[in-house]
Amino acid sequence: MNYDVKDLGLAANGKRRIEWADNDMPVLQKVRERFEKEKPLKGMNMSACLHVTAETANLMRTLKAGGAEMMLCASNPLSTQDDVAAALVKEYDIAVQAITGEDRDTYYRHIKACIEHNPNVTMDDGADLLSTIHNEHPDKIANIKGSMEETTTGVIRLRAMEKDGALKIPVIAVNDAETKHFFDNRYGTGQSTVDGIIRATDVLFAGKNVVTAGYGWCGRGFAMRSRGMGANVIVTEIEPIKALEAIMDGFRVMPMAEAAVIGDVFCTLTGDINVIRPEHFKVMKDGAIVCNSGHFNVELDLEGLAKIAKTINRKVRNFVDEYVLDGGKRVFMLADGRLINLSAAEGHPACVMDMSFAVQALATEWCMKPEVKLENKVYTVPDSIDEWVSRLKLETMGIKIDTLTPEQVKYLASWEMGT
Repeated sequence: MNYDVKDLGLAANGKRRIEWADNDMPVLQKVRERFEKEKPLKGMNMSACLHVTAETANLMRTLKAGGAEMMLCASNPLSTQDDVAAALVKEYDIAVQAITGEDRDTYYRHIKACIEHNPNVTMDDGADLLSTIHNEHPDKIANIKGSMEETTTGVIRLRAMEKDGALKIPVIAVNDAETKHFFDNRYGTGQSTVDGIIRATDVLFAGKNVVTAGYGWCGRGFAMRSRGMGANVIVTEIEPIKALEAIMDGFRVMPMAEAAVIGDVFCTLTGDINVIRPEHFKVMKDGAIVCNSGHFNVELDLEGLAKIAKTINRKVRNFVDEYVLDGGKRVFMLADGRLINLSAAEGHPACVMDMSFAVQALATEWCMKPEVKLENKVYTVPDSIDEWVSRLKLETMGIKIDTLTPEQVKYLASWEMGT
């Protein structure tokens, strides 16, 4: 097996972690049971560039149960759980190319290994795998029937490629499934981001001014959870409709230039670059805490911050770097600006990843069906998959809902009855 992990001796602990997560992923278990019997992915090579966590491990197990030959690499060097990577190799016979904290060269060497796996279908969290295939390995494109993209930023990049005529592979926007962004982005990112900030800093949220940059689904979740912890939440936005929504949800809204002066804790969740820049860092309070939970560390202008810093004290606490500016003012940067919820915490709880990864597995199965003919476009997940996952999730939670009577069905489908 072609693998590159930190230490296979960590596998036993990784297996325990994977099994613990699996306890809270009953929908994915159901998918795995069916895949084991039907083998819908038999004979397929699959390469995935995802966060190497216990929850992802259970997705890999499910896809392998379906007959796929798997290879997994990391979509973020700081989110890799080395014991999980080891367990996938040693306990589940799944090839993994991922080591916590790997440098850029290693990161792309691992992506290249996944490309050399000659995949028929790919999975991405941020589109790095698919972008590298397009840019550096176009000879692999003809062999790939489809790709799954599970994050907002990746979908944005891929839709831009489609618009420019550069997309050469069909893509399923798993991120846009309702059972993904409504729950994973809002409740998963919301809780795990607060968890990551607290683990890194031990800061008390109650009474703090917490600045949420971006009010998409991830921003909504973080703002909601921060308010639940007693914070005074400020939202910064560039879209007027989202800004209005934040106001009507009870949050303060203002430009980052104003928020920078009064904020205590800052978190970017936008998917764009340089959301917080030197002009913002310069006016922050002494002791301001800054982090990112939206995309790679490009959301924060770290180069610009380093240029205005008089001194940089690394690792004053795990995941905390201290930048000392003019006058001795300190800005605390968390996790090198990378995703704080995956760097300092454990990412989304397994319960929400259960739905996201069940959708991921079922969308892969749908994409690979012989009768499904896809063009080089970005597609949404079929509604039938979303509905099946949400119904089964309710069932596993012991919750029942109403069904329409025949009379109600007829009424909704007709126009003659009127009101």
